[in-house]
Amino acid sequence: MSLYDQLFGNAAPHKDTKNSPNWIPLTTENQLEEIKNSSKNKSVVIFKHSTSCGISNMVIKRFEKLFTEEHQSMEVYYLDLLNYRSISNEISRIFEVVHESPQVLVIKNEVSVFDASHYDILEINLSRFL
Repeated sequence: MSLYDQLFGNAAPHKDTKNSPNWIPLTTENQLEEIKNSSKNKSVVIFKHSTSCGISNMVIKRFEKLFTEEHQSMEVYYLDLLNYRSISNEISRIFEVVHESPQVLVIKNEVSVFDASHYDILEINLSRFL
């Protein structure tokens, strides 16, 4: 592992715990339409992560630990902000949420029903969105 990775983490989240989310990389704007369609039947989570931010790296690790067996059915998308900032801009436009980093959005029925940033992400009650 390089010094950069030790300080800032890798570009993708790690599956450190048994019940970590099954991350879906968000890499195209077309996936936003898929998210909207999926959200008609269930809640969909988007985690916007800056791989060069120490706070974002700490929050994503703690966020992963919030997942239990019951949350494994959730669709959880991972957006690498450094590589896909234009997608983040489109998320802000479509779901009418001001961009922040790190940030979590929960999409239900094609709208953002919850968003949080920084340490507030860790206060999310995932079971509320099952």
